[in-house]
Amino acid sequence: MLSLNYRTILGVALPMMVTGFIQSIVLLTDASMIARYSTEAFDAVGNAGLLYITLYMCLAGMADGAQIIIARRIGQQKNDRIALLFQSAMAVLLILALGLFLILHYVLPQWIVYYSENKNIATLQGVYIDQRSFALFFSMITLGIQAFFLAKGKTWIVLVTAILAAISNALLDYLLIFGNFGLPELGIKGAALASTISDGIAMLCMLCFLFFSQEKRQFKLLHFSKIDFQPFKELIRVGSPLMLQGFSALATWTLFFTWLEQKGTFDLTVSQNIRSIYFLAFVPIWGFAGTTKTYVSQYLGAKKNDLIPLIQKRIQLLTIIFMLCTFHGAIFYPETLIRMINPAEAYISKSADILRLISLSILLFGFISVYFQTIHGSGNTFHSMLIEFFTVGVYAIFCYLFIKIWNLDVFWIWMVEYIYFGILGFISITYLRKTNWQNKQV
Repeated sequence: MLSLNYRTILGVALPMMVTGFIQSIVLLTDASMIARYSTEAFDAVGNAGLLYITLYMCLAGMADGAQIIIARRIGQQKNDRIALLFQSAMAVLLILALGLFLILHYVLPQWIVYYSENKNIATLQGVYIDQRSFALFFSMITLGIQAFFLAKGKTWIVLVTAILAAISNALLDYLLIFGNFGLPELGIKGAALASTISDGIAMLCMLCFLFFSQEKRQFKLLHFSKIDFQPFKELIRVGSPLMLQGFSALATWTLFFTWLEQKGTFDLTVSQNIRSIYFLAFVPIWGFAGTTKTYVSQYLGAKKNDLIPLIQKRIQLLTIIFMLCTFHGAIFYPETLIRMINPAEAYISKSADILRLISLSILLFGFISVYFQTIHGSGNTFHSMLIEFFTVGVYAIFCYLFIKIWNLDVFWIWMVEYIYFGILGFISITYLRKTNWQNKQV
């Protein structure tokens, strides 16, 4: 079981944070390159990318469920159950990836054209999604193996995989978007191909780590000895709420950007600038989210419930410190950050103003996310799903009011972030104080 000191916490979280930072740099690089190719392509990649991530979150949610259960079994020292859990997770993720691929590849491109105001942007989104959909099969393998290593606290493997994927993605972007070194100029299709190929490279890297790991032999991860439906039931019970809440959160954000596209391309481009920078703020949040789930699940499995508040406080302190390191530019030099993404002067001033406006909401989320991840780690994923559903429901209502009914300036529209994070934090804290969440059996 993981030790509860700052050094060990950072040992688990830092690789995840560096991984998140690398992924953010990849997103920034993608956005920067495609923005220099064309503004329409920039807007299309932003919206199509959100659709992809929305469905990807279904896979990620199920993988999170596997991580929580495996970490609990490690805390309980039930090593004989881990191989069955791992194999069940891979099977469920494969079935899920196939279903999501059919939706993404065959349904969404036509729906986008029907629903969008700007048909050129909608067509470009279809081109991007057509290529990007195949990456779901690479991602499901990567996420399944990653869930196991995260449950073990072996986060450096995730870091190495992310570095390799980032380097390959940046290089392929440069080659395929603009057609350098004799390759064809593919534009938005090249951006999608670059990301998909880099996901395939990440999958191969993760498979190599698994095959040559000590854990593969220790837990007999690839020994298929019998069919047992109990791990499937455990995974569906814990993972499906996480899957649904991840989907709902990203689907609501996708709806937000769809309404902005209908409002006008200026508001959409400004908001895509913000979205691209946004992920820098989530670097420590992502890192400490996985850390929180692993720690809470292991310590509850070991019946050390009294140490959970100490875990929360230490992770919150570290989260805020690292957030100030990664996201301070949103307050002090937002114009510079925006120019890195999109150098078009028409969008810089408004984008910078919004970035300053929402910077405090991100710090708020960094603090309260630890409470929400505690609910995840405890296995009370059905209740965390209900919390997420209520929060995104209120968020969607205010988005509709701000954009469709009151037609506010895009600066004020982004105030919905305070509404979302505030409600999520209030309900999460209330839940942890008023319920017997520690007694959940996983």
